[in-house]
Amino acid sequence: MSLDEEPSNPTLESRLAIECLRACPALADIDAESLERLAAAAVHFSLPAGYTLCESGTTSDGIYLVTAGRIGVKIDGTAGWTAQLRSGELLGELSWLMNAPHSAQLVATRDSELLWLSKALLDDIAARSPRFALAIARLCAQRLHRSTRGNATAPRARVFTIVPNSPDLDAVSFASSLVTELSRVGRAEFVWDVRASSHTVGWFNNIEESNDYVVYLADASSSGWTRQCVRQADLLLLVADIRETPRPWTEALLTIAAKSASPVELALLHGERFSYGCATRWLESTPVSAHHHIVDSADLARLARLITHRGVGLVLSGGGARGFAHLGVIQALREARVPIDYVGGASIGSLIAAGAGLGWSDAEMRMRYRRSFVDTNPVNDYTFPFVALTRGGKVNRLLRREFGDVLIEDIRLPYFCVSANLTTGCAVEHRRGSLWQSLRASVAIPGVMPPVLYGDAVLVDGAAINNLPVDIMRAHAPGIVIGSDAGVDRPFTADYDAAEQPPFWRLLSRSSSGKRRINIFQILMRAGMVGGEAGILAQRELADLLIRPPLDDIDLLNWKAFERAIGIGYEYTTQVLGARPDLPRHAAAVRLPSRAPSSLIGAVERRERGVAAVARTRTPFPQRETE
Repeated sequence: MSLDEEPSNPTLESRLAIECLRACPALADIDAESLERLAAAAVHFSLPAGYTLCESGTTSDGIYLVTAGRIGVKIDGTAGWTAQLRSGELLGELSWLMNAPHSAQLVATRDSELLWLSKALLDDIAARSPRFALAIARLCAQRLHRSTRGNATAPRARVFTIVPNSPDLDAVSFASSLVTELSRVGRAEFVWDVRASSHTVGWFNNIEESNDYVVYLADASSSGWTRQCVRQADLLLLVADIRETPRPWTEALLTIAAKSASPVELALLHGERFSYGCATRWLESTPVSAHHHIVDSADLARLARLITHRGVGLVLSGGGARGFAHLGVIQALREARVPIDYVGGASIGSLIAAGAGLGWSDAEMRMRYRRSFVDTNPVNDYTFPFVALTRGGKVNRLLRREFGDVLIEDIRLPYFCVSANLTTGCAVEHRRGSLWQSLRASVAIPGVMPPVLYGDAVLVDGAAINNLPVDIMRAHAPGIVIGSDAGVDRPFTADYDAAEQPPFWRLLSRSSSGKRRINIFQILMRAGMVGGEAGILAQRELADLLIRPPLDDIDLLNWKAFERAIGIGYEYTTQVLGARPDLPRHAAAVRLPSRAPSSLIGAVERRERGVAAVARTRTPFPQRETE
């Protein structure tokens, strides 16, 4: 029987209870007489998505069997769903068995249908059938065992509802293309109003249980079909054309999504060409947990990976001049066709991650970072050290030249960078606002550059607290997280006895071996990274793939080691990737030039003038603090 055909057997309703009970794995060993007695007294009812079946602490009135839909389990004091139970699973069995109040809240996360087995009925069956009581006790023990082993997690998002902002938007093409991308990794189905009209909750349940992914296309208006689609969603994807005037989505839809704890994300369609300055006004119109820029098929493929938690997040550490190795890491990932779907970093890693997020080629990144760090010294505008050894003005000019007035929310790839708040002692995640200002905070080496003041916060180099923010990337759940660590475990040693107290000139001179003595810049840079190094081992453990190029002979301030650091990062990453065939790969290789042609600087400068000419409202850089 096709899923598009709704059965019309007149005896279906009377046989539903016994068929559902027989299909329940937990009741597989129950004798036929007991099942028939349960079915005869069972009460069948429906529960719309977002509605509560029972609250934590309430008195048990029996056991429920899910026959269609999904019920979320939420324990007090925990974020999100502890578990989500599907068709064929029992609810409330522990409360009945122990004659105790419910220990969790039960909420329908789908339009659901259930059978209710009353407490009196269960007591009677248990007295007649020891097998029934044993089956319920065994189910309780199995669930307790899974929860203690950390296996009682919510299922991955697999049902997506698309809500267009305007009826003029070609949402059908967008939804069809998304289904095509999802079909590359699993069975995916597209459901729209005409196809689904007049079907029951059971039909929707069959559609979802028969596929790995389901995409529902709602209307632009708050119709009954749209409300039903939103109730079915694991993730609500709002879709808008950036060329249109933003208008808020219907509040009722967002309320439904909030009731079922479904995340809400935004997809911004750019047409044939990417446009800066569009994201802010859409993000201000509707609060969302994430947004995506869609220009071409590569962006759509990235969206499909991210919403199914199969994307690749790349985290780049601080490390001074050693951080140039990240350029080689990125080049090797691109040549190996490993997608980079989400980027983030600290200190110099935040600078390089921003370039990758903006879509700069390997050649363009080399050209930009060379002219800002190798052709000029970014930290030689010395001043009297009231706050720092340098004014920081030169770094400001360089950052504004390279990144212009771009806002973080306008970066094509999802991006974040971190700084350290000296006021609170917490790491700060930057995901909105001025890119260059956020980067300025992320690279403000304490004592070398002045801190960035934002309200009552004093922000400095992110490496001071979290030099490899893999935990922050994990919180965004892209899927696989790759960490590129250019930090230092043993940056320098003093080759004299501390009791000698050498004079100032000896600290600045070279030893007889030619090794440069430590200086104040090295001391301040290293001191600013000590806090981040304290948790570096834990951050490394969190990464699915850790890349640590051998950079021990490159000094933190050796900007002239630019090409050497890139080469080390490239060669090391190429070897690492050769041993990891399990990493996702693009369908076709994208060959990017590794060195900048002579005409690139002029082209980049022309593009910079064009980007700077885009009119936009400047916003401060918001922050989210993490312990």
